[in-house]
This record gives sequence, C-alpha cells and structure tokens, in this order.
Amino acid sequence: MTKERYQKICKSIKIKNNKKRNALLSFLMGGFISMSGEIINLLLGKYFDISKENRIVIIVMLFIFIGAILTGLGLFDNLVQIFGAGLFIPITGFSNAVCSEAMEYKSEGPIYGIGANMFKLAGSVITYGIVISIILSLLYCLFI
Repeated sequence: MTKERYQKICKSIKIKNNKKRNALLSFLMGGFISMSGEIINLLLGKYFDISKENRIVIIVMLFIFIGAILTGLGLFDNLVQIFGAGLFIPITGFSNAVCSEAMEYKSEGPIYGIGANMFKLAGSVITYGIVISIILSLLYCLFI
C-alpha cells in the first residue's frame, strides 16, 4: 500500500466534527443545568422555606446524585458524546469521574478497590482546586 492510498483511506474514515453544532449543544446543556438549578432553588425557597445556603447544598447534592445515577446506568458517557463540555464541566462531570472509577475497581473490594482508586481521576481536580484557593486567598490577604 502506498502512502498516498493510505492517506486517502484515513481521510475517508475520519470522523468529521461539526464544531458549531457541538458548541451549541454544549451551551444548551450547560444552560439547561443552570436553569434547572435555578428553578429548583426558587421552588425550594418558595415552598419549603429553606435558607439560601441550604438550597445551594441541596442542589449540588442533587446534581451529584443525578450524575452518579446516569453513570451507574451507563448513560452519562453517551450523553457526554452528544453534549460534551456542557455536561462534563459542571459538578455532574466530577460525580461521573468518582463513580466511574469506583465502579471499575469494585471487584477488588471496598478498601483496596473502591477506596484506593475512587479519586484517581478526581484527585487532581481536588488538589488543583485546593492549591489555587490557597494561592488566591494569600493574594487577596496581601493586596486587599
């Protein structure tokens, strides 16, 4: 097989990305998640008289739970293929990262399997968040 023939075959089977469509779907899903959170916030405040701080905690826990359920059912990865960063960047993506690792290593037991491997993907995000928070707090204290 010649190099030109090989390149022609590669071009014919290459997946073509529609960047505008992907960006629009990501934007819409991110907006849907935000809008859902705001609607839940308003409903909790109106009908259950819950403080704003507690409503935020409830909403975050709800989105983490939904992400975990979708991961457990095997639907999260399929939805991410459609909606991309609009679904993966919010807290639902963090939930997916933790749950998928826990599911992958559950056969090795609760301590050495789930406990030891659950934060492989999410650990770097947590570490980065803590380090950046400390740096920004120090900068805030020094300059403001």
